[in-house]
Amino acid sequence: MLAAERRDHLLELLARQGKVVAKDVAADLGISEDSVRRDLRDLAAEGLCQRVYGGALPVSPAVADYAARQTVTPDGKRKVASVAAGLVRPGGAVILDGGTTALAVAHALPKELSCTVITHSPTIAAALLDHPRAELFLLGGRVFKHSAVTCGAAAVEAAQNVSADLCLLGVTGVHPEVGLTTGDAEEAAMKRALSARAADTYILASSEKLGTASRFRVLPWEKVSGVITDADAHHPVVEQVKALGVEVLTAS
Repeated sequence: MLAAERRDHLLELLARQGKVVAKDVAADLGISEDSVRRDLRDLAAEGLCQRVYGGALPVSPAVADYAARQTVTPDGKRKVASVAAGLVRPGGAVILDGGTTALAVAHALPKELSCTVITHSPTIAAALLDHPRAELFLLGGRVFKHSAVTCGAAAVEAAQNVSADLCLLGVTGVHPEVGLTTGDAEEAAMKRALSARAADTYILASSEKLGTASRFRVLPWEKVSGVITDADAHHPVVEQVKALGVEVLTAS
């Protein structure tokens, strides 16, 4: 089999099965695992897969820059945001992550809702300026322009001095085996710091993120209370996540 044919075969496996196991592909094709791993390295370099131990997973489309992500499944993000906004109770405190789905949550919050919103996203804070009864706390630090949020040591330290009832957290990858992932190490650390300061953490997971992975793990499944997604309740990833004992709220 030519290299181009192997490449197409690997991409077809990713699309059909949601993963590639290097040793299984090598056995099926009668080639060495080194050849498969080399092909996967090439695909990963082109942004077509995310390499993991033993093979590869589909790469998340949510790793694009902030402006590009605003055009990715906007209807799905609005559905997720509507359910997420309903979790914020009058008088409650919520830690709201940055990103395009979190921005949709900010827009979905009722304007007269009395609550406290803690965020490390200047765009989230700006979106809530016209909510007269929402108390805003903006956590400072180095601005990570890719996601329009603050991160780094100063931001993590600021997060350690707040607490909330609820954290609504965005990630780029949602995978039953790998867990919850994102594409930047410092951003992953910041997300962990935010989640640690809330009684409950719910993941904002529009359907394009399901079954995909990014390089850095944010949280394992046992650290989250639930997932909010617009995917069908019978989506294979949704069913696998439920089997882990994680609550899944589906938005229709």
